[in-house]
Amino acid sequence: MDTPMPENQPITEASVREALAEFRDPETGRGIVQLDQVHKLTLDGQKLSVALGLTSWAAPLWEETRAELAAVLEKRFSGIAIEVDVELHARPAEKQGDLGVPAKSVIAVGSGKGGVGKSSIAGYLAFGLARAGAKVGLMDADVYGPSIPHLLGSNARPTMVDDRIQPILIDSVKVMSMGFLVAPDDPVIWRGPMLHAAMTQFLRDTAWDDLDYLIIDMPPGTGDIPLSLSQLLPLSGAVVVCTPQDVALLDATKAVGMMRKVDIDVVGMVENMSFFLCPTCETRHEIFGSGGAKARAEKLGVPFLGEVPLVTDLRVHGDQGMLTAALEHPTAGPYLQALSTNLVRTLVARRRQRPQAPELPILG
Repeated sequence: MDTPMPENQPITEASVREALAEFRDPETGRGIVQLDQVHKLTLDGQKLSVALGLTSWAAPLWEETRAELAAVLEKRFSGIAIEVDVELHARPAEKQGDLGVPAKSVIAVGSGKGGVGKSSIAGYLAFGLARAGAKVGLMDADVYGPSIPHLLGSNARPTMVDDRIQPILIDSVKVMSMGFLVAPDDPVIWRGPMLHAAMTQFLRDTAWDDLDYLIIDMPPGTGDIPLSLSQLLPLSGAVVVCTPQDVALLDATKAVGMMRKVDIDVVGMVENMSFFLCPTCETRHEIFGSGGAKARAEKLGVPFLGEVPLVTDLRVHGDQGMLTAALEHPTAGPYLQALSTNLVRTLVARRRQRPQAPELPILG
């Protein structure tokens, strides 16, 4: 918390609300009392019950936020039973930028080079957030080599309703890709202005509705599309994907530098193919080295979101269009789900570093 609170205070409804006022909402970084997120407060003898309203944006952290608030109250009010529940608190997304993209957080997933599993990581982040309870969109901005439709096993074609492109709905995630609009074997031969126009249409004319997160799978390298995205809408941040070997880390460093030059905050780095865990002997083999991305992230001042093991089933799932099944894999699943949770933790930490806005008086 921002300021230490005195312990062992007499418990009254007023003293409880005073304690709650210091606690910040994960999404906004503002006080939960100020935002009317205390849905219930019951003081019955030696039992205190609080219902905390949290948004679906914060769904990956609901349980740990509930536990954090319970710990704060237990520290201040000893000798009583404290129960903290979480309820859904509705807060619609504000439209971002001149294009009016209705997403609370827009996260670009990029890499300095191809072949590092960037599209797979973008998919794991999107569907990991959705499975935790968030409202998520996934936009494939890799126009030249769109991989998302294949990874998700979909050859559906978007339709138009009221001049709006209807994204493909897959496991509650709204997905849009050039791969839905062209045949798999047809090359897209476009110059920069056409790429910019395509990104504008995907962002502005797609019926994203109300999203907590829009995950954008960017093409590899430092070309036109990252520049276009930085101009089209305010990005909440970027995640850079790399593999452990030095040559990949050099390219990832360039990707981080490019993001920063166009004022995109790099909110995480992921090390893919980090190690191979033998399914027979369960021995860890660091085929491409290991830990390089974590060390490079620390050197660059970038949060490290986690490592992803080299597991044969993940390749099979992707080839068969079953990428989402990887989240349930007994070995890799926990690593993959941790990526989305750690991403939200990073966003929350940044918001809590902001000065808390003063509570405005209610004018009658």
